[in-house]
Amino acid sequence: MSRSQSRFRRTLRQTLTIARRDFVATVFTPIFLLFLFAPVIMGSFGAIGGLGAASVADGAQDKARIVAIVPATVARPIAAADRRLRTIFRAEEAPPALTTIAPEGDPTAQARAAFARKDLDATAVLYGTLDRPQILYGPRGDRAADYLALLAGSTLAAERLGGTLPAVAATKTLVQRQGSSIGGQHQSAFFAVFGIFFLTLFLSGQVVGTMAEERNSKVIEVLAAAVPLESVFFGKLLGMFGVAVLFVAFWGTVVGQIGSVLPPAMAAGLGELAPAVGTAMFALLFGAYFTMAYLLLGAVFLGVGAQASTMREIQMLSLPITILQVAMFALSSAAVSKPGSALATFAELFPLSSPFAMAGHAANSPVLWPHLAALAWQALWVTIFISVGARMFRRGVLQSGSAKPFWRRAKAR
Repeated sequence: MSRSQSRFRRTLRQTLTIARRDFVATVFTPIFLLFLFAPVIMGSFGAIGGLGAASVADGAQDKARIVAIVPATVARPIAAADRRLRTIFRAEEAPPALTTIAPEGDPTAQARAAFARKDLDATAVLYGTLDRPQILYGPRGDRAADYLALLAGSTLAAERLGGTLPAVAATKTLVQRQGSSIGGQHQSAFFAVFGIFFLTLFLSGQVVGTMAEERNSKVIEVLAAAVPLESVFFGKLLGMFGVAVLFVAFWGTVVGQIGSVLPPAMAAGLGELAPAVGTAMFALLFGAYFTMAYLLLGAVFLGVGAQASTMREIQMLSLPITILQVAMFALSSAAVSKPGSALATFAELFPLSSPFAMAGHAANSPVLWPHLAALAWQALWVTIFISVGARMFRRGVLQSGSAKPFWRRAKAR
């Protein structure tokens, strides 16, 4: 065995030892259970807020009305036309319920008075003749006003045709699309970018504080004396990535079981999310790009967080780290909506946004060879970030026993 192979094996063994040490120290603690079930806690708060908002919205929707001030001879035909037109709307997209009122005195004044009534919440009011209707509407009643105009036209057409419109017997046939649609590809691309962003936002931020405790307890100095600092950094990064994989595997299994009992309509909607490379290959590439996104962002966060020695400094670093992640998400989201553009090329080449953008690229294009080049490119930058972070830590924090981060040293100079 050559000396280089022996050195590589020793370095790999040291790295995996550090990774196992950090993985066990994180997972086998009661706090990890809180971290594992954090989505349930956040989802519960979100559900409570959503139920409150939904109850308020439903209460307001129950009172909302569109009003037609028409004679009694027109009230029945316009109600029939309203029932006919509503069949094309989903329940949540339908306009407010129709209320008909007999005209009294000045119709304009009566229409304006309808907005001040206490027994209903008028969003739009129609008065006048059907061929020249006058429509008043509130600040959020423009669509209701358009519906009233259409309703007047449909009622007038039915009257001129003898009271009813001719029935049309349409034959509807469901067609299964061969291949993925452009809209489905773009939606798949966005969900891929959002999925990686959400997972890295939730999981990679914990890497920032992994060095602070060991710096304060002087353990890092013992590790640095026995193991190359690059192995310490990479081992810690792998250990925290193992925690992230455990988290994703747990919740992936739970979500997979929930997905099997989805309503048919929702399952059919998810079926439209067809990536260009195929579902199996897309799942494989999504896992690879999540791995690279975590390692890239984690390496940056580990290098920056290693400069902090207190929780206050770690909290101060959390804001720019979050801003960086949101910026990468925004850049990649804009890129996947314009595949092949200069913006998309930049997002795919920039190291920190490359995993996000290339996951979207997999949904938009069936070509596979760019992904091999992208993964190699991202792995190169993981190595660079770890090397730079270890060098900054060695020269800045460990130099002559100094524990001052780089911004404090610059201020002192």
